[in-house]
Amino acid sequence: MGVWAATAVVTGEAISLGIFLTPASMAKSLGSPALLGAVWCGMAVMTLAGALCFTELAARNPQDGGEYLYLRRGFGRHVAFLYGWMATVVMYPGVAAALCVGTVPYLQALSPIPAGVVRCLPALILLALGAVNYFGTRFSSAVITTLNWLKVPVLVALATWAFASGHATLANLTPIAERRAGSDPLIGAIAGAAISAFFAFGGWWEAGKIAGEVRNPSRTLPIAFTGGVVVVTALYLLVSLAFVAVVPMQQMQSNTAFVAQFGRALFGAAGGRVLSACVVLSVLGGLMVMSMAVPRVTYALARGESDENASGPLAAFARLHPRFETPANGVLLQTGMALLVLLLGAFDRILAFIIFSAVVFLALTAATLFRVITPLKRWWFPGAPIVFIAGAGVLAIMLLLHGLGPSLLGAAVVLAGLPVRWLLVRSPRPAAATPAESSQALTPDL
Repeated sequence: MGVWAATAVVTGEAISLGIFLTPASMAKSLGSPALLGAVWCGMAVMTLAGALCFTELAARNPQDGGEYLYLRRGFGRHVAFLYGWMATVVMYPGVAAALCVGTVPYLQALSPIPAGVVRCLPALILLALGAVNYFGTRFSSAVITTLNWLKVPVLVALATWAFASGHATLANLTPIAERRAGSDPLIGAIAGAAISAFFAFGGWWEAGKIAGEVRNPSRTLPIAFTGGVVVVTALYLLVSLAFVAVVPMQQMQSNTAFVAQFGRALFGAAGGRVLSACVVLSVLGGLMVMSMAVPRVTYALARGESDENASGPLAAFARLHPRFETPANGVLLQTGMALLVLLLGAFDRILAFIIFSAVVFLALTAATLFRVITPLKRWWFPGAPIVFIAGAGVLAIMLLLHGLGPSLLGAAVVLAGLPVRWLLVRSPRPAAATPAESSQALTPDL
């Protein structure tokens, strides 16, 4: 994968369903265009700080695995396994199932679909994504690049048309700093908007998971991370401005209703289909990134826990396909787990439970930069990791205050990975394989 494909991974996972849903709820809650812009910019600063951290980690460790690899070398096998357990078996299957279900109404708006097919459609999407990623990285990266770079001109065109057609008016933005009647209490509104903005930006870190597929990673990954975050930030600000300029804050209803409101305002009767096509494009691009990235975590975890031996319950996931050179068994596991979550209808609960733990792991990943032996000499160090860790800490506290029970239950599900690891890796390790990995440096030769 070159610069365009790697950057498409960053932008593609971030620009998904969230850009069409979160601005409406954020604007309605905050009640002020200035506050809306401030929250987006504040989250962009945190995200850019995180991107600088992940750039360094990925450049030092240009292998597949991302956060699992960094945590393993920074904090040891146990912490890394908990992340891999959460990502492979719990969180990402839930996210994939939720996005597939959420896409179906927009596909129905594009074309009538028989009721029997509608019920099977999320599963068919998951199977198609799995097949694309099973049969080769070259093809899947080409699909990712095409889908995710298409989003940029489509969203720019959408915002441009809003103003060029006269449907957007700056009068809807004024007074720019004054909060509208009916806005939520200020502290709660900012907290809720910050969480929504974090979710909307979420996924930019996925490029680190596929670092082993990237050409010239020391050059490509910095461009992909920082350039991708800048592109996403610019698009979010532009699209949010267009949304509020077309539909006044006091007229915004629910998230899903807002998409229809905005579409009708711009394109009349055809607005629903136009906006639905934009949503489907954005979601499919994000799903492609996820389907490609997560099996690389499974592959890295299996290699790390089996010490590259040919035996053991994880050994099957530590091998690449002999023909396609993809982590094929990891792709099958990811697809199977997402189908299981879909069958059980548990994706909404999984997402509510696991988000707190995901934020904690992101902060721990950035913290591994403080554990390197080779001195880190960058203009942004230690400022960037401190900003990112502090921001993640504030978000974690907000999530605890918003839902203490689900957050703690999700943490318990993650910690359940420890007995699972004991069951999977019970054979004694040879002496040469038992150094305290928590003290290992994140240097390029590790």
